[in-house]
Amino acid sequence: MGKVTVRIVLTNLEDSLLVDRGILSPQEVRSLESDRAIVDTGATRLCLPAALVRQLGLRFQRELNVKTAAGIRKGRLFRGAILRVEGRDGIFDCLELPDGTDPLLGVIPLETLGLEPDLRRQQLRLLPMNEEETYETA
Repeated sequence: MGKVTVRIVLTNLEDSLLVDRGILSPQEVRSLESDRAIVDTGATRLCLPAALVRQLGLRFQRELNVKTAAGIRKGRLFRGAILRVEGRDGIFDCLELPDGTDPLLGVIPLETLGLEPDLRRQQLRLLPMNEEETYETA
C-alpha cells in the first residue's frame, strides 16, 4: 500500500468574510500551509492538530463521539475552514486531533473536491470537471 501526502492551504472563513465586508484587511486573515497532510480514506472529515485549529482561530461547534483505532472517544468539531488542495477549494468543518499529529484529509473533503488517491503514484488524481464530464452529481 502506498501513502499519499499532500500540500494543503487552510484559511479562516470568518476572517475572509470580514475582508469582503471591509472590516479586516487581507493581511489580517489567518491562514497557514501544511506539506504533510495525509490522505486518509478511513477518516470521514478534515482533521487538524489542535495547534493548527488554534492558529486558524476556528470556532468551536460541538463535541461528538468519534470512532478511533483506540475505540470511541469524545472529539471536538470546529467550523469554518477553507481548504485548498490541488487547486480546488471548499469550506469544511474539522475534527481536532492531538498536537504532534499530521493533518488528515478524509473522504468528505476528497469527494467534495473531486479528488481520488492514486496509491501507486502516491499522489491525488483530479476527477474531471469540464463541459463533457464532471464528478458533481445531482
